[in-house]
Amino acid sequence: MNLQDFVFYSLAGMTVIASLGVITLRNPVHSALLLVFTFVTSSGLWLLLEAEFLAIALVLVYVGAVMVLFLFVVMMLDINLDQLREGFWKWFPFGAVLALVMAGELAMVLMSKQFGSENISAVVAKSADYSNTKELGRLIYTDYVYAFELSAVILLVAMVAAIAITLRYRTDKKSSNASNQIAVSREKRLRVISMPAEKKD
Repeated sequence: MNLQDFVFYSLAGMTVIASLGVITLRNPVHSALLLVFTFVTSSGLWLLLEAEFLAIALVLVYVGAVMVLFLFVVMMLDINLDQLREGFWKWFPFGAVLALVMAGELAMVLMSKQFGSENISAVVAKSADYSNTKELGRLIYTDYVYAFELSAVILLVAMVAAIAITLRYRTDKKSSNASNQIAVSREKRLRVISMPAEKKD
């Protein structure tokens, strides 16, 4: 076993153990920290595959932005863990069936002929000016442009739906309506009253 194999198995083992800890720990802060560790070890696996852009994007986007925001939300909210666990056994059969279906799909994919050793190409030495970022961009915007645009539309719809679901109009909050303020006329705002002049005795 050479050094590259040792690093791969070490990172893969830490990734699996940390991901199991994410779903088994009771404290959401600890789970979020283990998820950060999972992303870091996954980026190490990307580095072994010579995909430096994907590795740094995983660290910057997920660890640097998404997980930091998630940690702030988890630590600032008063989460009632007992209330979250109330429906666990109610939805456990559905989750178990879904997990078995996903495991079966993964087994079917891994046992297909496309994953045979004869289909694995040898590592080709790249030139000094080779850029995997440029190659990734070429593939995304040529061979996979429709899938890329479809995923962008799905993410946009999900973002709009999340905003629409969480938007609530509070009745106890006073706010001004700009359209009603602009639509008023002088007669509605000003009334001239004729009053007789007062006479001093």
